[in-house]
Amino acid sequence: MVSPADGAVKVSEFYSDRFIQHRPIHGQVRRNVKRALRVMKFGGTSVGDASCIRRVVEIILGASRESNLVVVVSAMSGVTNNLIEVAKQAETGDTKKVAEIFEELRNLHCEAASALIRSTAERNRITRRMQRILEEGAHLCRCASPQCKLTPHAHDSIASLGERLSALLLAAALAQSGVASESIDATELVVTNSDHGSAEPLMDLTRTHSEVRLRPLLQQGIVPVVTGFIGATAEGVLTTLGRGGSDYSATILGAALEADEVIIWSDVDGMLTADPRFVPGARTILEISYKQATELACFGAKVLHPKTLRPVESSGIPVWIRNTFAPEQPGTKITPTGSAGAAVQAIAAINDVALVMVGGPGIGRVQNVLGRIFATVAAVRADVLLSQSSSQNATSFVISAALAKPMIDALRREFVEDLAHERVEHINLDLSVAIVTMVGQNLSGDSGLVGRTFAALNREKVRIMAIAHGSSECSISFLVAKADLKAALVTAHREFQLGALNSEGLSATGT
Repeated sequence: MVSPADGAVKVSEFYSDRFIQHRPIHGQVRRNVKRALRVMKFGGTSVGDASCIRRVVEIILGASRESNLVVVVSAMSGVTNNLIEVAKQAETGDTKKVAEIFEELRNLHCEAASALIRSTAERNRITRRMQRILEEGAHLCRCASPQCKLTPHAHDSIASLGERLSALLLAAALAQSGVASESIDATELVVTNSDHGSAEPLMDLTRTHSEVRLRPLLQQGIVPVVTGFIGATAEGVLTTLGRGGSDYSATILGAALEADEVIIWSDVDGMLTADPRFVPGARTILEISYKQATELACFGAKVLHPKTLRPVESSGIPVWIRNTFAPEQPGTKITPTGSAGAAVQAIAAINDVALVMVGGPGIGRVQNVLGRIFATVAAVRADVLLSQSSSQNATSFVISAALAKPMIDALRREFVEDLAHERVEHINLDLSVAIVTMVGQNLSGDSGLVGRTFAALNREKVRIMAIAHGSSECSISFLVAKADLKAALVTAHREFQLGALNSEGLSATGT
């Protein structure tokens, strides 16, 4: 970061001067509270190393002058992947690899602590606490072997270590900069069911726990730094909310505390009109509705966890997506209704999908074939992203490519007796497809939009293999060959002029 002596403005000063532009639209007026309450979540790249954490401290320092804050933090970039790998290696019995990964993690976090904490005594204290956390993970790994797999709880416990480490580091860095702070394990706050790996919050209990634990700290001017991604059952057993779940943690706490807004800090300027890796002209969306943002998240926009907006839907709390590394950018504001604008606001894509096809002469004679197909889908716990049934004889649906083989195997077992005498294969798989989803306002009511899309893609020789309206009125999805994905995205983005300058004068890059 450039020194203020060189003529630059510190991030904290810049943010403080402009923070007032994000006044809450939350309609609920809370009495006897002079300062707004904001929940701010920082992702893995935002806390990727000591220099990144210093930038986060500057943002928090500036924001704390304007409002009370609860900070939610992810693991340092790449750490959760390493922890999942260490659990995998523990189950194969590779103790050497397990030890190597834990040593790498220890060095990573100790180096960050050395760079961030000047006080030797405080640095040693934090280092000892981090070492104890890593030792907990190592102990769990020693309980695994090729004959004895880790329990779901052990998997969650190991995967959660990164958030616990980064919360300690960020709280210590804040204290070093004069911001009163305390690292808090979300197991004290977020009460969930027992679905390890993808737990759901129990909001009534979470509200009670959060009020009791966090409100006194806020009243004292202390910034709680909470571990994202994790929670605990009512019995105190640690759970995780799923990969990317720190976004979800932030809105859970925002709803529990009736915050004025939630700000998710990442490494992008906000939600974009398309994936810039495929569409160079993609631009930042200034404001979008809950439904539209959720559809984009479900169909490939990785900037937001698909469950993020669920906790705030009933209260209308706005959620912002902002860039830690470019805090001067306005970001994207997500509200209940969004803003009036063009029918199509954004296009998303998923290319790691598989098309499963069940059809043939023998299928027509099978009783309750559709019910049995989707019961099998449910048993595999696969989410159907798009489905189409032309008749009893032909059904196709799209799922994640990661579940393709177990899905095909399960369907073949289900119908093995029914199709035993058939000479042709009735259950087939195609991994060469991708889903493109257009998101906007009242798309299902626009009769000309589908025709316009077909015509534009046909001019570019892109064939639409299937099409489906979403569960809400704000999305339409269609299936194309994976080889045609970029052409489909670029063509649709151009056809609906999504890269044009918006009303605020922002260009395709949001500047």
